Amino acid sequence: MDSGKKDIAIVGGGIVGLATAMVLTERFPRCSVAILEKESRLANHQTGHNSGVIHAGIYYKPGSYKAKLCVAGVRRMTAFCEENGVAFERCGKLIVATREDELPRLQDLFERGTANGIAGLEMVPAERAREIEPAVAALRALYSPNTAIVDFLEVANAMAACLLRRGVEIICQARVQGISNKDGLLHIETGRITLKAQNLISCAGLYSDEIARLMGIEPGIMVIPFRGEYYNLQPQCRLVRGLIYPAPDPEFPFLGVHFTKQIRGPYEAGPNAVLALSREGYRKSDVNIADVWKMLTFPGFWTMGLRYWRMGFYEYYRSFSRKAFLRALQKLVPGLQDEDMAPGGSGVRAQCVRRDGTMVDDFQIIEAPHAIHVLNAPSPAATAALAIGEHIVWLASRSFDLKA
Repeated sequence: MDSGKKDIAIVGGGIVGLATAMVLTERFPRCSVAILEKESRLANHQTGHNSGVIHAGIYYKPGSYKAKLCVAGVRRMTAFCEENGVAFERCGKLIVATREDELPRLQDLFERGTANGIAGLEMVPAERAREIEPAVAALRALYSPNTAIVDFLEVANAMAACLLRRGVEIICQARVQGISNKDGLLHIETGRITLKAQNLISCAGLYSDEIARLMGIEPGIMVIPFRGEYYNLQPQCRLVRGLIYPAPDPEFPFLGVHFTKQIRGPYEAGPNAVLALSREGYRKSDVNIADVWKMLTFPGFWTMGLRYWRMGFYEYYRSFSRKAFLRALQKLVPGLQDEDMAPGGSGVRAQCVRRDGTMVDDFQIIEAPHAIHVLNAPSPAATAALAIGEHIVWLASRSFDLKA
């Protein structure tokens, strides 16, 4: 079936794709836009499985895309929630040092956050940390009182409702299988329909590298999926009030297990970071042979594995050992007991890895003829989504023939 012609096709109905469409239709209301989503509903992967934190921008190197777009994204995200009746809460966040060697890391985060312009950041002693979180173990802590929580699935649904009112066509169950250039138009084959578009913006998350390759682009990276597994705190557990995070380990690219308050639902404890054997490997038993083969034949996978094998082994051990998971959490909240925890959900992080084995730390967005590809958009992409959309639309205004 032919779905007609659009000025821009957006591949991916997660929060970055939706936010890009929001900004695009604000700046260029005459632009015809379609969103192609392979699932039967929007925001089914990273957007719908994250921890729901509106990150302040503490961790990110000043001047990086993550730093600039996260800080700008917080303002836009909270404004969007207020304007559209989406509940959010500024519950605050403690980043905790439990050992002497973690204190310099905490100071470094304070300096980064201050350089990024985050209001209200405060280094607090142990006594003040326990006033904020009475059950926490801390030598010192970094307190971010304005860090907030939200349900990003609710945000995505609110964006989708707004986009439908603006005339954007949202097509679900439309997995992109091929892209060709014919008669000056991109023909995007999905099995269900063929969509013709002047331009394409890929916000495909777990499949961002594959969409680039369908257009004949070799991005020099591969998406390696990492599963993050959570426990839920039982309702009777009253040990956590807001968000409690460890001081980050500079040798490990992820944040470590932590405690997260949900805007609705139970408190969460986690996640770990386990190599998944499928791009949609939400369960330990999920194995996709094609995905595994692509990883095994990508040289960067082996180099990354050699670099992080000890931590990778520990993450797998902790995935299968509830006691090990509990011990990691007890470093932050010693009073936590096994009976306080119940198995929770999981998410899959799309982590781009270069051919030399280095993990792409910052957002990565590339331009090609009639196309823009968001290759790497890990956390804090949900927080920064509208600011990322601003940046993408700025690129599109230079590259595409858009009419205001």
